[in-house]
Amino acid sequence: MSRSYALAGVACLLVFVSASMVLAHASEQGFVLLLPTDIYIAAGVTSVAATVVLLAFLPGTISEGLFHAVRLWRKPRLRWQCVTCACSTAVMLWLIWQGVFGPRDPLANPMPLVFWTVFWIVLVTLQGIFGNLWRWIDPFRVPCAMAAHVFGSQPPFKFPSYAAYWPALVGFLAFAGFLLADIAPTDPDRLARVVAFYFFANLVLCALFGARWMVRGEFVSVLMRTYGRLGVSAVNTGQKSVGLWGWQYTKRAAPPLSLAVFCVVLLGTGSFDGINETFWWIDLIGLNPLEFPGRSFVFWQNIFGLVIANALLVSIFAFALWTGAQAAGDRRPMAHIFCAFAPSILPIALGYHIAHYLTAFLVDGQYVLKMLDDPLGKGWHLLGLQDFFVTTGFFNTQNSVELIWLTQAGAVVLGHIIAVLMAHRIALRDGASSWSAFLGQMPLALFMIAYTFLGLWLLATPRGA
Repeated sequence: MSRSYALAGVACLLVFVSASMVLAHASEQGFVLLLPTDIYIAAGVTSVAATVVLLAFLPGTISEGLFHAVRLWRKPRLRWQCVTCACSTAVMLWLIWQGVFGPRDPLANPMPLVFWTVFWIVLVTLQGIFGNLWRWIDPFRVPCAMAAHVFGSQPPFKFPSYAAYWPALVGFLAFAGFLLADIAPTDPDRLARVVAFYFFANLVLCALFGARWMVRGEFVSVLMRTYGRLGVSAVNTGQKSVGLWGWQYTKRAAPPLSLAVFCVVLLGTGSFDGINETFWWIDLIGLNPLEFPGRSFVFWQNIFGLVIANALLVSIFAFALWTGAQAAGDRRPMAHIFCAFAPSILPIALGYHIAHYLTAFLVDGQYVLKMLDDPLGKGWHLLGLQDFFVTTGFFNTQNSVELIWLTQAGAVVLGHIIAVLMAHRIALRDGASSWSAFLGQMPLALFMIAYTFLGLWLLATPRGA
C-alpha cells in the first residue's frame, strides 16, 4: 500500500472509529456513485418546484385544511413525568461515570453510543416527527426543581429579557463546533467530561437565574422544544391533537428574533456537517482528499466554515424574504417577516438530519443493541442477543444501498415540500391573498428549490473525511 493510501486509511480510522465502519461507508458511497443520482436529484427538485407552482392555483382554504389539527382526547394529568425525568437524570450520571471509568472503545462504552446515537440521532429525529417526547426524559427537570426548592422560588438574579434565546444559540454553536471540529468527540472520557461540565454548569445557572434559564438559555431544552413543535402531535386547547408536520407553527405567533435565528442555524449547521466531508470542501481548504491528515489539522478551518456557513445562510434567507416582500408590497418590518417565516426552515433541517445520519444509525444502532444486551459488561444477555453480530453487509449490495439512498433523498424532498407548504400557510395566516402569498414567497421558494438540489447533491457527492 502506498504512503498516500496509508494516510487516507489512518484518517478514516480517526473519523469513523473502526475499520469495519470505514469499509462500510466506503462501499456504500461507492455504490451511490454508481446510481443514477442525477435522475433522482432532478426528480426531487421537480417535486418541490411542482409544489410551489400548485400553490399558486389552490384556494387558501385547502392550505388551511392541510394544517388543520384533529383533536383526539383531553390531555390527562401527567403523574409520572417527575419519575421518568429522575430516571433520566440517574441514567445520565451513570453514563458520565461509564465514560470516565468504563472501556475506552467508543463502540463498547455506553457514553458515546447513547449520546451520539440515541440522543443526537434518534431522539432528535423522533422529537421532530412525533412531538415533545423530551418532557418525559428531561434530565435537568428534577435537579432544577430541587435547586428551586433549596434556594427558594425567587432566584438571586433576574434573567435579562434582552438576552432572549441568544445564550441557547451560542451554546448550540459551541456544541456544533465540538461535533464537527473536536479531535475526538467520540472519546468516552473526553465526551463524559464535556457533558458533566455542561450539566453542572447549567444547574448552577438555573439556581442563579431560575427556571427561565432552562427555557431560554439551555440549548438542549430549546433545541428539543423547537423540534417538538414541528411534530405531528401536541396539546391544543387542553386536548391531544394531531396534524401535518408544522401545524403548531402555523397557529403560533412569530418567535422572537433570537429563536428565529436559532431555527435557521439548525439548517446551516446540518448542511455544513455534510459539506465539510466532501472532496469539494477538503480541496477548498487546500488539502488532498486522498491524504486527509486528520481532524486536528482542520480544526480552525471547520470552526471558521461553520460560522461562515451559518452567517451566509441567514443572510441568503433574509435576502429571499426581503425580495419577496418587495415584490408583494409587504411593508412590515423585515425583522418581523424573518421571524414569521423562520420556522418553515425546520422541516428542511429535520429532513437533512435524518438523511445525513441514517447510515450512521444503521451501524451504530446495532452497537447500541449490543450495549443494551450487556450494559455493565458482565456477560449478560438481557435482550437475548448472544448470537447477534454487528453487520455492514447492507452497504455491500447495490439494491440495499439504493434503498438507503432513496430513503435519504425522500427525507430531504419531503422536508422541503412541507417547508414550502408551511411558508405558504404562514403567509396566508398573516393576511395575504393566495396570489400575493405566492408572489411574495417566490424568492423563498426558489431558495428552497436550490436547497433541495444542495441537500441531494451532498448525499451523492464523494466524501473524503
